[in-house]
Amino acid sequence: MRAEVETLQTEGRVSAQTVFPGGHVFSYSVESSPASAELEASFGDDVLTIRIPENSVLAWATSEQVSIEAELLLDDGEILRLLVEKDFACLAPREGEDEADMYPHPAAGDGEC
Repeated sequence: MRAEVETLQTEGRVSAQTVFPGGHVFSYSVESSPASAELEASFGDDVLTIRIPENSVLAWATSEQVSIEAELLLDDGEILRLLVEKDFACLAPREGEDEADMYPHPAAGDGEC
């Protein structure tokens, strides 16, 4: 959503949560961090936190750049892939979807899906 990208740029943080049956809650926060040199991720107190360098947020928010991504090496040698993307409007309308605050889809108008 455009508003979320703007809020991240101006206020430095966007948070949300999803409630599951049984009262379980998944929460996340995306933060613009002047102290971070690279994309970072942490999980604690039942919250996933993604920290993005402030200069990367500014470049992303003020351009046509679609995503910010990184790969983090985990202690066991596995790779954690992080991807933060702008929300695009769907190419075909979907009932019940409010897409007024989404970015125009790059393929809109050229007949591609």
